[in-house]
Amino acid sequence: MITNQRDIDKYYDMLVEKNSNYEGVFFVGVKTTGILCRPTCPAKKPLKENCEFFSTAKEALLASYRPCKRCEPLSNPTKLSPAVKLLVDAIEKNPEKKWTDKDFDELSISANTARRQFKKQFGMTFIEYARSRRLGLAFKHIRGGNSIINAQIESGYESGNGFRDAFSKTMGEVPHKSKDITILYSAWLETKLGSMLAISDDDSLLLLEFVDRKGLETEIKKLRMRLNAAITPEKTIIIQQIEAELAQYFNGELIDFKTPIRYIGSDFQQNVWEELRRIPIGETISYKGLAEKLGRPTASRAVARANGANQLSLIVPCHRVINTNGALGGYGGGLARKEWLIKHEKMVPK
Repeated sequence: MITNQRDIDKYYDMLVEKNSNYEGVFFVGVKTTGILCRPTCPAKKPLKENCEFFSTAKEALLASYRPCKRCEPLSNPTKLSPAVKLLVDAIEKNPEKKWTDKDFDELSISANTARRQFKKQFGMTFIEYARSRRLGLAFKHIRGGNSIINAQIESGYESGNGFRDAFSKTMGEVPHKSKDITILYSAWLETKLGSMLAISDDDSLLLLEFVDRKGLETEIKKLRMRLNAAITPEKTIIIQQIEAELAQYFNGELIDFKTPIRYIGSDFQQNVWEELRRIPIGETISYKGLAEKLGRPTASRAVARANGANQLSLIVPCHRVINTNGALGGYGGGLARKEWLIKHEKMVPK
């Protein structure tokens, strides 16, 4: 989400003017309706305080907004094809659905056609679109910060568009009375590099990830299964602490995170993550070099897998690991973020 006030002011003016020069530059989410629009939408303009601006459509979908049927913000520059429109409508009716080839066959649409046309019109595949919409619904109450989510879901809130299933299948059913289920807490945090999801228990932070990270939904479910947990929205003291530290970090005022953390992984993974935390800010290391520091010089691939399994982004600085030839290598949060983080940390006063 765009947080710079100057950009927000400018984009709102362009929205009011319906300035076509800003098509594709930003998208606007209307808080009061949950609708995502393009700058030139013909609908009545909302108040500025009811607007959120996004650089990409994917960000907006993850923030729980659904595309406006009047301006079709995701169809730029062409109108939606009949096949794509049919699939978009199907997702809105059943956003928690996990799609298979059989589902496409029942709609007389080729899975390859869906993949190709979604990529052309939305800049993301059908699976990415469906996942973003599903996660967006699951994140909706997290963004709102509601702490008594189960009562609100039970009351039928948005039950017609699959909200309950989208939330509970990702975050788990929060029980009214149970001593067997661990309750974890979650909050949506805004940063200079995009929105992040934080999950904690009462004592430590368990997960911190960018919300558009590939595989985040799987990470959350694995965390729940491992701890026999359900996740409810609440900004705990632990999450408040990491939120404050993230602000300091992105302002170049923080070298080491102090928020208490808890690793959820094998002994080998935990050893890798501890070694990652020993890499000084502003420095990088190769996967091979990291393996050697661990006393496992032939385990570069295993180290890389453990690096990729890290669930505490930034705190456990997996972005500081690069290829032996100096290339960036992989990063779950995206290579553009990895490059920015490495450059940013080199400028932080030691």
